[in-house]
Amino acid sequence: MRIVPRLLPALFAAVLPFAAFAVGSDDTQPPAPTETTTKCDKGLIWDEKTKACVAPQESRLDDDTRFGAVRELAYAGRYDEAMTVLSAMTEGDSDRVLTYRGFILRKSGHVEDGIAAYEAALAKNPGNILTHSYYGQLLVEMNELDAARAHLAAIRNHGGTGTWAELALARAIDTGLTYTF
Repeated sequence: MRIVPRLLPALFAAVLPFAAFAVGSDDTQPPAPTETTTKCDKGLIWDEKTKACVAPQESRLDDDTRFGAVRELAYAGRYDEAMTVLSAMTEGDSDRVLTYRGFILRKSGHVEDGIAAYEAALAKNPGNILTHSYYGQLLVEMNELDAARAHLAAIRNHGGTGTWAELALARAIDTGLTYTF
């Protein structure tokens, strides 16, 4: 197939956003449904090791497994269950936990509590670019675009240029559309 040179910019603009969001950490793509949301009863999550639905407090589970379930449940709009799983994580109030607590609170309508969680995460780790992105997206939803731009600048200042965190927030500022994962 031969691409006409004058069409390259259009092709590049159409493909680049999807390619950029497909690269990087597990936060770049919506979580794929697993047995946690397709098979397990409410309040249980899938344990790949035992091939069974278990309570999120199950001691054999690691926090990465729990965190994957948190993302999946939050993406499915099951915020109460996601918060329960998040509360079972053993790493305490790490910036990762606080960031996702803020996200869940924000998406479930508890905006002020979400802001407090984001600010606590940034107090622990001012360089957490994912926190800056989610917090900035909340500010976009609140039509606080200058404050959102400050978070975008913080992402860039902390080495996040070209990451999902930067691109998602820049897109939100430009379009008003935010992410649900």
